[in-house]
Amino acid sequence: MDFALDSGNTAWMLMSTALVLFMTPGLAFFYGGMVRGKNVLAMLMQNIFAMGILAVLWAVIVFSLAFGDAGNAGFIGNLDFAFLTDVGIGGAPGGPESFLGFLTIPFVLFCAFQMTFAIITPALITGATADRLKFAGYATFIAVWLVLVYGPVAHMVFGGGWLADMGALDFAGGAVVHINAGAAALAVILVIGKRKGYPNEPMPPHNLPFTVLGTGILWFGWAGFNAGSALAADGIAAQALMNTILAPSTAMLGWLLVEKLKNGHATTLGAASGAVAGMVAITPCAGFVGGMAPIYIGFGAGAVCYLALGLKAKFGFDDSLDVIAVHLVGGLFGSIVLGLFADPAINAFVTEPGLFITNGGTELIKDQVVASVVTLVYAFVVSFGIAKVIEATIGLKASDEQQDAGLDLSLHAETAYSN
Repeated sequence: MDFALDSGNTAWMLMSTALVLFMTPGLAFFYGGMVRGKNVLAMLMQNIFAMGILAVLWAVIVFSLAFGDAGNAGFIGNLDFAFLTDVGIGGAPGGPESFLGFLTIPFVLFCAFQMTFAIITPALITGATADRLKFAGYATFIAVWLVLVYGPVAHMVFGGGWLADMGALDFAGGAVVHINAGAAALAVILVIGKRKGYPNEPMPPHNLPFTVLGTGILWFGWAGFNAGSALAADGIAAQALMNTILAPSTAMLGWLLVEKLKNGHATTLGAASGAVAGMVAITPCAGFVGGMAPIYIGFGAGAVCYLALGLKAKFGFDDSLDVIAVHLVGGLFGSIVLGLFADPAINAFVTEPGLFITNGGTELIKDQVVASVVTLVYAFVVSFGIAKVIEATIGLKASDEQQDAGLDLSLHAETAYSN
């Protein structure tokens, strides 16, 4: 070996990669329980299909676009790693002097771990478009989106591109995953419009136990998502794991408290949604904050994301399963409040302490706001363009007749439940 492979770090990252991969079936159940029974297989199919097409695209080109030319303050990588060229069982190419030279795991394992992020990020969009997306249009959209949107954003933030070089922090994907997917979801639903019958026709969740099951799988997998982003079995991973328990727990409480005060009931769906909002908000912060910070961040995220549910009524868009409120708003909240709590005592990568930390200031807040806005605008504009082209050519939205019959039967010729 030409690098210092650490067997403990490698074992942990093998586990983390499997945990994050398991999150996509968890997401399928989380969303699948919230749609109507006639569309549940279509939702499961959209999520599971992402594990197929996006893994292949990642290996062929997108990993290279994200991490090729890593460390140079640019917009997008190069094609050095296309078709998994030089992605082997040794260390990162370039040795200790390279941007990824700190890795003590096989480079192919780093590629696999990052691939699981690339799979679940486009799948998050399906919650906003539920009940009305044509499968062929969806498949085309996520494939093009991974290349044109995810690859550049991942390079700018995770790959040492210009947002990272500016000083912005994103431990596990507040910008790369959640703001990115949330902005794309908003763009797509503005292109395809509302479900037939919305908002006048009741469209309640058909199986909330599925949603609770999905929440549990997501929370389980999120341990790998956040703690695995330390890329080592060390104290930072331990802190990230602790934060990934505390923030969703308090976010659930914050969501339920506001829900009870506003509507008079604390609901199962609210508990699940609140927990996921906390997972989203702590993601950019997980390995950079400690102490009581995850509790403050989680509680704030639960309350803020619940209140953000009112955006769709205010602005008149149809976000079927509240991706905007949970992922876009939650991602923005977590990414920006990191500028308050980032602590160099937790992670030496924090060079600008958060405002509430000893010797802290406002520089990191400024960097976080810039990175969040850039990600939101870039993802929204490009996603809107991709959706417009697909809708004008092969079509993106299912017809009224297909929606009436249910996407399971009209698009996939099968049903989840026998009559």
